[in-house]
Amino acid sequence: GAEFKEKPEAPTEQLDVACGQENLPVGAWPPGAAPAPFQYTPDHVVGPGADIDPTQITFPGCICVKTPCLPGTCSCLRHGENYDDNSCLRDIGSGGKYAEPVFECNVLCRCSDHCRNRVVQKGLQFHFQVFKTHKKGWGLRTLEFIPKGRFVCEYAGEVLGFSEVQRRIHLQTKSDSNYIIAIREHVYNGQVMETFVDPTYIGNIGRFLNHSCEPNLLMIPVRIDSMVPKLALFAAKDIVPEEELSYDYSGRYLNLTVSASKERLDHGKLRKPCYCGAKSCTAFLPFDSS
Repeated sequence: GAEFKEKPEAPTEQLDVACGQENLPVGAWPPGAAPAPFQYTPDHVVGPGADIDPTQITFPGCICVKTPCLPGTCSCLRHGENYDDNSCLRDIGSGGKYAEPVFECNVLCRCSDHCRNRVVQKGLQFHFQVFKTHKKGWGLRTLEFIPKGRFVCEYAGEVLGFSEVQRRIHLQTKSDSNYIIAIREHVYNGQVMETFVDPTYIGNIGRFLNHSCEPNLLMIPVRIDSMVPKLALFAAKDIVPEEELSYDYSGRYLNLTVSASKERLDHGKLRKPCYCGAKSCTAFLPFDSS
């Protein structure tokens, strides 16, 4: 007669920190450990006090149907090309480029999905792992080689108004991790545009990136559908497998036009020490009391 055998048990599912919401799963190390729970979002969400909904479509699309998107004919490329044939950000680290804003082709554009000016919107292209560091809590590392200039990930979370940022910062204690970032962009007429993002409760893998005084990532505001910029992190140099990913919380590294800052109110207490280990380490995490 036929024998009926019990089905073997399925292997235990690997933890995916990104909860299936990215192109690729994001693992955690050591096995069995997991960061404290938070709500995962691959994109910005509107939070208390935000003036603009980050999902609102604000830009008209280009009409490049028969020709590729090129400066001179494509309305999205008013400041020259953003990316080369290998999807690398042009002139990264040369200091001169980022006076010009970066706009990608958007949902209303008539160009194809293969358009060279669609990079950040395609999401994660490399395998990453959240891992427990020696002194810095959780960090993020790459499991594969990332060439200089390639898009790595966004820093996504709740987009907040200034009074809500102040309220949240005043509630923080010295032992709390601070995730709130302020991006200040200097616009042509002397105005400063500010964007406040907090991935503490709702955020993406960008929240696990630690500060370094000599980081391997550079943060560039990239606009796609909305006036609210994507806080896109690009490889500032070639990055090898298992290397920790980091950026400069103050925004000063290689970047002359955008100032980013983790708002850290010390309320007269000692500032938080920096454990990045770089030769040029400033000994403390960047601090902005404004």
